[in-house]
Amino acid sequence: MEHLGSYIYIVSAALFILSLKWMNSPATARRGVFSGEIGMLLAIVGTVLANHIFNWEWILAAFFIGAAVGVPIAYIMPMTAVPQRTAMSHACGALAAALVGTAEFYRANQLHETLPTFVMVALVLETLLGFLTFTGSLMAMGKLQEVLPQRPITYKNQNTVNFVLFVIAAGLGVRLVMVPTDIWIFPVFAGLSLVFGVLLIIPIGGADMPTVIALLNSYAGLSACAMGFALGNNLLVVAGALDGSSGLILSIIMCKAMNRSFTNVLFGAFGQIQASHAQAQQRPYRSASAEEAAAILEAAGSVIIVPGYGLAVAQAQHKIRELYDSLMRRGVDVKFAIHPVAGRMPGHMNVLLAEADIPYDRLWEMDDINGDFGQCDVALVIGANDVTNPAARTDKSSPIYGMPILDVDKAHTVMVIKRSMNPGFAGIDNDLYYMDKTLMLFGDAKAFVGEIIKELPAKVGA
Repeated sequence: MEHLGSYIYIVSAALFILSLKWMNSPATARRGVFSGEIGMLLAIVGTVLANHIFNWEWILAAFFIGAAVGVPIAYIMPMTAVPQRTAMSHACGALAAALVGTAEFYRANQLHETLPTFVMVALVLETLLGFLTFTGSLMAMGKLQEVLPQRPITYKNQNTVNFVLFVIAAGLGVRLVMVPTDIWIFPVFAGLSLVFGVLLIIPIGGADMPTVIALLNSYAGLSACAMGFALGNNLLVVAGALDGSSGLILSIIMCKAMNRSFTNVLFGAFGQIQASHAQAQQRPYRSASAEEAAAILEAAGSVIIVPGYGLAVAQAQHKIRELYDSLMRRGVDVKFAIHPVAGRMPGHMNVLLAEADIPYDRLWEMDDINGDFGQCDVALVIGANDVTNPAARTDKSSPIYGMPILDVDKAHTVMVIKRSMNPGFAGIDNDLYYMDKTLMLFGDAKAFVGEIIKELPAKVGA
């Protein structure tokens, strides 16, 4: 049975690797999800066989409790809340790893068992990363759900306080490795880890949530990897390393997409309201009605739609699909331009548009579509702010200067659906809104797109 469990682990690890590979493309993402699920099922079966576990009542109880929580979440939670659900998943996974480490520590002390130094190091890292990821993920979920302010929450000497707190927690962790019998240290160590997770996330603004979610995913994976070393479970080491490394790589990609460093994302309090020339001078802009927008779209030969977080908030993805179908029937070439950090998690816009069954070949990444904006008749921006701001290319004093953006301003005509002229999460005004070629379409994205669709049939019969 033990050898059979090892063989099952090998198959499970291979499925985890293939899952990551397949999830790299929307066309194979479903296959990736299924392979990951099968791999996890095999991992559980292999663990039961390899360790001769026969306490089925506990396993079944955990299974039914988990299913009772997970199934309703999967069916009830809207696709627009996927970032919040992802943050919650990170919190649950990280807490599980931290609790396993806690149980292993107290079990060894109760049995007067001396754990090897390497195992203690892994156990300390597992609990430190697990607890801070748990509370950090809860804070991220609170910001995404707008239960907490999405703007950075800052106070004087915040970074210094966080650093000192982390050093103390790390020092206690070292003490636990050197003297594992000092049981009183562990709850203090765990408590500081939990507090550090809160303090780490609250100064981070909503605009940086894609990077933060990827980073928390990396922390949770590394915690699971350390748990594998602590328990001597090779599959946990492999799965945790895959999760941790992929999350870190994704975080690096996110930072590159924003031209930001990890230090700036974590400690820069990016997203506070900035004083702007527009606020001081009340710059003029042009607006248009749904009827005017429909006439412009109908006359266009090519349209590039740029989705952003406002689309997710309005849950307008299905109306966007209706608009896409209506324009395509009229012979208009419609594409979607996806910025790497649009939305509140990596791939957020892809997930929303996929829910509305928009063809994968119509979704274009920033680097692939930027060259098309110059020949595009209309660029329709729906709820995207900072990722379309030309100031990133021209204004060296701007906090987003140097950030790669979608070249929306190069289109012949630009239309922006937005509730108001308020700035985006970077806290700065968008120069795009004040260009002569730009028309502002004020209102809820779902409602306004619906009005445009209603106007299109009237134009066809004219």
